Parts: sequence; structure tokens; C-alpha cells
Amino acid sequence: MWFRQDLRLSDNPALSEACRSCDELLCVFIDDPMAQSVGQLGAASRVWLHHSLAALRESLRDKGSELYLARGDALDVLQACIEEGGIDRIFWNRCYDPATIARDKQVKLALSELEPRTFNGLLIHEPWENLKGDGTPYRVYTPFWRAAARLIDGDDSCVNTLQRPRAIPALNSDTAARLTQNVTLEELQLLPLLDWHVDMMTHWTPGEEGGRAQVDRFLKSAVNDYDVNRDRPGNEGTSRLSPHLHFGEISPRHVMNRLLAGRKTSALSDDENTFAKEIVWREFAYTILYHFPQTIDEPLDERFSRFPWRKDITQPLSRWQRGMTGVPIVDAGMRELYATGWMHNRVRMIVASYLIKNLLVPWQEGENWFRDTLVDADLASNSMGWQWTAGCGVDASPFFRVFNPVLQGEKFDKQGDYVRRWVPELADVDARYLHKPWELGESARQALDYPEPLVDLKKTRQQALDAFSQIKGTNAG
Repeated sequence: MWFRQDLRLSDNPALSEACRSCDELLCVFIDDPMAQSVGQLGAASRVWLHHSLAALRESLRDKGSELYLARGDALDVLQACIEEGGIDRIFWNRCYDPATIARDKQVKLALSELEPRTFNGLLIHEPWENLKGDGTPYRVYTPFWRAAARLIDGDDSCVNTLQRPRAIPALNSDTAARLTQNVTLEELQLLPLLDWHVDMMTHWTPGEEGGRAQVDRFLKSAVNDYDVNRDRPGNEGTSRLSPHLHFGEISPRHVMNRLLAGRKTSALSDDENTFAKEIVWREFAYTILYHFPQTIDEPLDERFSRFPWRKDITQPLSRWQRGMTGVPIVDAGMRELYATGWMHNRVRMIVASYLIKNLLVPWQEGENWFRDTLVDADLASNSMGWQWTAGCGVDASPFFRVFNPVLQGEKFDKQGDYVRRWVPELADVDARYLHKPWELGESARQALDYPEPLVDLKKTRQQALDAFSQIKGTNAG
């Protein structure tokens, strides 16, 4: 059983089939440093992976099994395990990023004599299952959601979940002794040398049990006010399930099963319906990634390949990354990200819009930074989200829609709880000026020890619109 983005025992179709059909089972995770810069885990995600693997190892031990860890080219490791362990069957759950698809095709071909068994353990529907009538992928979300809801309502198997195996066949001790590929979790070196991650992980409980507990907490209370509170970064109004879903500690089928509780999607409340759409939005992102793999680093709207981005990005990008732009809601978001490995979704849109449209820094730079610093750095959702804000992806926000971070802060962080928490220099500023401290008197500003705005919001908004006007009449591709 080759574990990948499915670090759980429950509702794991590959593991269930392996347990059903095998007398002995080698459970292995391979840290494969394959050359795929956009697919490699960033530093924050590798920290999460360390803890998630530790949790999976304990779960397997509770079932009488063991997690074998290896590092290296996946095919080389698998072939060594097969030869040394006398392996005659192999099981895994599919992934959908282009580099992994190419790697898996190579593995399947090389191991064809074993007839590898692969399953869908990452999504509710495969990326090729929810398509338009003509067989092409949806590029607008609303019809994609409607079609997904019909599929879910018409087939209970969409959200039926598999119980965790009662027992997992242990590997014979003699077989285990012959394996040479296994290393310790520490030898994977997933944790950084510096201890910045220690405080970050106090905000989380990685692993299957942590993910399932978070589902229960959210559905017990917060989902009932989701429509409103999901936009308020100062509240605990979002599910915070994204890292658990990314690493497969829980499945989207499990989340949808718990949400529906035997009902049809049409029976959901408005708040529950909004949350269901967010789960299916993740499915939409994977569908786009599968059918348009170039969008991980190239704009779907080809006009944006000619967009006149600024040339001198080093200083503004660094100020943005460090949360020192002088715009409070932007800086709060960037500091929350660095401290916790996560950022509220509303704020993700605000900081992305600021980087792309006020600073004219290419969206790929922001996507790169998010991928390195987010514990939920999901390639499909991350790339689609950045292209959405930039106006160059599917169902994207128009480029001329420029978020005003002051108005966004005043609307969604009205009392300033979020900004005061993450930008303590502004903790005592009157709410009237909290989101625009540059309007304070000069002596008050100097006393804050907070930077002046990096750019003028009004002027840079117009500069962004002027830049867009240079490409908007060209062919979108």
C-alpha cells in the first residue's frame, strides 16, 4: 500500500482493498524528490507532513501494522521493496497534478506485471466525471456546482464512506528484515533546522483524528453562521479543514457525508449550502488542474502572458512577504500566514489583489510564496485562486475589480480585532483610523513604529487599469 495524499485509515479505498485481498501488507510512504518545482511541498507543508506521518504511523501500529518510510525516486524504492519483500500486488490512490500523473504512468508501465490497482481517494468525483454535455470541462463554477449536486443527489455512493479496516495485515517479520529502503521519520528531514515551526504548529492538530474532530466541531456550531462569519477574519467562522483535506487525513466524501446526514443537497440550509459549495469548489480546482495542467504556472487567458508587470519586484515583494506594506489588513494577513501557516480566505483575496494590482507583481510570485508558507498549499486550489484574483483563470474575477484593502478592512474587520491581533503596533489606534493609519497626524504616525504605505492605493489602482488596457483588446487564447 503506497500512501500519498491519503494519510488516513478511514474511507481509504486503496487501503481497504489491500486489506481485503492481501495476507501481508507493506504500508509505505516515499518522500520522492522528483523534479517538479511547482509540485514540491513548501517548508510549512513539510512540517505538517512530518506530524501527519507520525499520526499515521501510530494509527497503523494500533492495527498491528507499521509505516515504512523511504526517500528517493519512487520507482526505484518500489522496485527494491518488490524484489526484497516478494511483493506481488500494489495499491495506491490517484493524484492529479501533471508531474505526479507522468510519474505514475511510468511506475504503472514498469510494474505492469503486478497490475497496479489505483483508486479515487482524494475527490468526490474524478476530474473526468463531472463534464459538460459535450464532454468538455466546465470553466464556470455555478453550472459545475449544479451538475455536482445532481450527481451527489442521484447516487448515494458519491458520499458513502468506507470504515477503517478492523485489522491491517502485518508484514511478516522475516520479510520486513529484508527491506533496505526504510528510514526513520527524522531521517526524512521534513522539519527545518530552525525552530520557527514550533509556534506555528500550536494552532493545529495534524492527523486523521485531528481532522475528524475538526469536522465535528465545525458542523456542530460554526456552520450555522457560515454565510456571514466566513468573511470575517476576526471570527472563528471558517472550517479550517483545508490542510486535513490536502494531506488526505480526511476525505471530502467524509465531510460531505457528515454535512448531508442522509439529506439531499436541496435540503441544506443556506449556510450549509454555502459550505457544500466550498467543498465542491475544491473539486472544481482539481478538474481545472487535470484538464488545463499549464495553469499551475501559466495564465489560462493567454493575454496575460503579455501583461506589463513591473520589473523591479524585489523590494515590494519582500515588503509584502514580511507584512510591512503599511496597509493594515494586508500586513495582518501576511503575518498570520507566517505565524500559523494559514490565512483567512477573505484576506487571501485581499493580499493577492494588493500584490497583483497595486504592486503589479506577477501572480506567480504570490503563488510561489503561498506554496512555501501555507500548511494547506494545495497546488490545484492555490494556482486557481491566484489566477482568479489576477483575472486570467477560469470563472475569474475581472482584472478591473481591484479590492480596496481599506474598504475591505472596514467592512469585514469593522472593530479591528483581526488587525489588532496580528499588527500589535496598531492595537491602540482608534477604529476610525485603524485601516488607514496614514490619515493620523504626523506625530501620532511616528509614535506607531509602523511603516508608511508602500504605494498610493488610488494611483496604483489606476496604473493597474492602464496596464490592463494594453492587453484587453488582444486575443484571449
